[in-house]
Amino acid sequence: MATTPSRGAGAGDVEHRIVLPAHLPAVAVLGPADEVLRAIEAGFPRVRVHARGDQITLQGPPSDVGLATRLLDELLEVAATDTPLTADVVGRAVRMLTGAVTSRPAEVLTHNILSTRGRTIRPKTVGQKTYVDAIDRNTITFGIGPAGTGKTYLAMAKAVQALQAKQVNRIVLTRPAVEAGERLGFLPGTLSEKIDPYLRPLYDALHDMVDPDSIPRLIEAGTVEVAPLAYMRGRTLNDAFIVLDEAQNTSTEQMKMFLTRLGFGAKMVVTGDVTQVDLPGGTTSGLRVVEEILSSVEDVAFCRLTSEDVVRHRLVGDIIDAYAVWDARPEGGGGRR
Repeated sequence: MATTPSRGAGAGDVEHRIVLPAHLPAVAVLGPADEVLRAIEAGFPRVRVHARGDQITLQGPPSDVGLATRLLDELLEVAATDTPLTADVVGRAVRMLTGAVTSRPAEVLTHNILSTRGRTIRPKTVGQKTYVDAIDRNTITFGIGPAGTGKTYLAMAKAVQALQAKQVNRIVLTRPAVEAGERLGFLPGTLSEKIDPYLRPLYDALHDMVDPDSIPRLIEAGTVEVAPLAYMRGRTLNDAFIVLDEAQNTSTEQMKMFLTRLGFGAKMVVTGDVTQVDLPGGTTSGLRVVEEILSSVEDVAFCRLTSEDVVRHRLVGDIIDAYAVWDARPEGGGGRR
């Protein structure tokens, strides 16, 4: 690899050539229809990217070419782990390299949490990597952030990983059924059938990570329990990985009740979005005040995810930012409290 002055380009531009490793097919690096190269150019508009055979040439201002070269080095390391390179992966890597973070893109994007059913679950952003690292280091971890940031999904993956590694004997997944409220009695079916829609997101995530045919067997054996938060009262949960989802819909009393279920050999992850509270007016969200209460307690971590960590459609992050601006207006946004 060499960097030389670039002929036929702007004053001061340089040219850098990178030879692709023999063990990596060009399509694994360049992407279909050169999707990866186009994404690199989008990330560094002043850099011209050309591919010919097993060589990639970068031309442009020295600082931009230097960053683009670092980016390609990181992408080659990611591709070497059989992680598909896409425009989305490139965009996230660019933001890591140009943002105020110290984590390397390859370190984040190749961190395996769980491999199951032909797919691997990994963090996709620095915030997500920080979150899963906090779960590893702490007994209780709070994942607070907007929709689409992977709070619940990554917590579920860590729970399944812990069960498979025999670090725990069971998984307990719970949510408050606040949305049902007074309407619960008007829903058809048994109590279990009425509550099931509010637990469905947890079942959906579980189906992505465990053989669906084994889930009824695991539930029947008590290895996996999916239940409303009210069912946790009066229990002590030992040797369990416990996930509380939609925690913004707990009252302060419910949050205290849940946290004090913690038994020996157990780990808890609490997830929620404080901008989406469905509690009746006048009820304080337990998730909103818990950091103030527990901030000085050891072995408890608080991780805040942002629109930068959204891994759904690109527009989701833009929508979250737009609502945050609207809510912050001096006259008040009228967002859900």
